[in-house]
Amino acid sequence: MHPIAEFFDGAAEIQAEIAQRDLDTTDHTAETARVIARHHPNRLTLTVSEVVVETATTKTFRVGNGDPLPPFLAGQYVNVFTDGTSRPFAISSSPARLDHYDLTVRRVRGGRISNQLIDALAAGDTITTTGPMGTFHHNPLFHGEDVVFLAGGSGVAPAMSMIRDIVDNDLERRFHLIYGSRDEQDVIFGSELDALAAELPNLTVDHVIAEPSATWSGRTGFLTAALIEELTGPLNGRMVYVCGPQALYPYALEQLTVLGHPRRRIRFEANGAPARPEAQPHWPADVDPAGEVTVTVKGRSFRTPRNRPLLDALEDQGVQPEAACRSGECSLCRVRVLRGQVHTAEEAKLRMSDAKFGYTHSCVAYPLTDTEVDF
Repeated sequence: MHPIAEFFDGAAEIQAEIAQRDLDTTDHTAETARVIARHHPNRLTLTVSEVVVETATTKTFRVGNGDPLPPFLAGQYVNVFTDGTSRPFAISSSPARLDHYDLTVRRVRGGRISNQLIDALAAGDTITTTGPMGTFHHNPLFHGEDVVFLAGGSGVAPAMSMIRDIVDNDLERRFHLIYGSRDEQDVIFGSELDALAAELPNLTVDHVIAEPSATWSGRTGFLTAALIEELTGPLNGRMVYVCGPQALYPYALEQLTVLGHPRRRIRFEANGAPARPEAQPHWPADVDPAGEVTVTVKGRSFRTPRNRPLLDALEDQGVQPEAACRSGECSLCRVRVLRGQVHTAEEAKLRMSDAKFGYTHSCVAYPLTDTEVDF
């Protein structure tokens, strides 16, 4: 009998019953590893089969490898590795179609990776990604079947995957997309969204244009509390998803709070490190964010500005911890702070034990003093 069995009432009887059965209790390590690798690979090498120009600032890259790809849940992303770093991009295609993933990329002003992909990636090229991951997906048990999605810019990509999932799997879910764009030419998937909304009784799509042309006759301005309530009616506890540029998140939370919507019924997609970590309340008031400090890792030391995420600073030096979300959520980039003080951004989803043992998520951690880390 296993030694731990003595702590459980009835364990001896259960062990005896198991012993009488003809069960294969072999640990099939190699087979298990193959199954895990097929469904949750660390890396995928994918070839671009098609490039679709969505708008003047956005392209969709259809990628695959000739085999069925690992399954994913609508709303999840893959992390794309290039130029010594990586960035996560939501899958905009349907999880019912695993012969390819569609990665929809919008040009970001000054963006290192988005601009490189849009300017240089072409059909026939290959890219390296993680397998699908992320927690920003629909869970019918907790989220219900009547949801609202507030999207801004390329934040419509996971919404598009969710809508395509509804279509391909004939789901009865009610889905109301309120999609904010800068102007009419900036709307991604506009024609497809409007066609699906006209066809599906449970799908509602409302476009809101911040800088409309003289010919635009639809909604204008921003996603205010009044506009959200006008379009959706009383939210009545419906799950609200939010995805878009960083500035949308605190604004959307403020507007939904005005409507009395509970925080537990709002889901935000992780979307990068904070642009101004020094604006967070726990950043020390007397610390210059632009000042440089020394970071040491595995015996190497270098200088970096305090307001540059540790992960980015490490990658600048050719040191590459495992990474995926780059938003403080997935924890793959965890490092241990051996010496010094770091600012861990509010976005970090730390374990309860991390503070005790000195761990932080390097993608949203900023060295305040000379710091030594390990991973």
